[in-house]
Amino acid sequence: MRNMEDVEIAVMGEKGQIVIPKEIRDELGLGPKSKFLVIGYKDALVLKKLETPNLRKEWEAIKRVVDERIKKYGELTDEEIAAEVHG
Repeated sequence: MRNMEDVEIAVMGEKGQIVIPKEIRDELGLGPKSKFLVIGYKDALVLKKLETPNLRKEWEAIKRVVDERIKKYGELTDEEIAAEVHG
């Protein structure tokens, strides 16, 4: 974690872009396409890194659970699925 003594200066370019110093990017794991919540308050600007879900990773995790349940209980027919969904 950085201390107040580790302050860096960033300069805004003509197009409104600000370069985050490399040491801070590395420390926070920031890269191209990183997304931020941007908050302006009085004379301060706050950037909060947004964690974007890895949809492929989440899908693979769901698929593993489904595959395990199919092995354990067998596959459901379309009618059984409809009965579960619609009650």
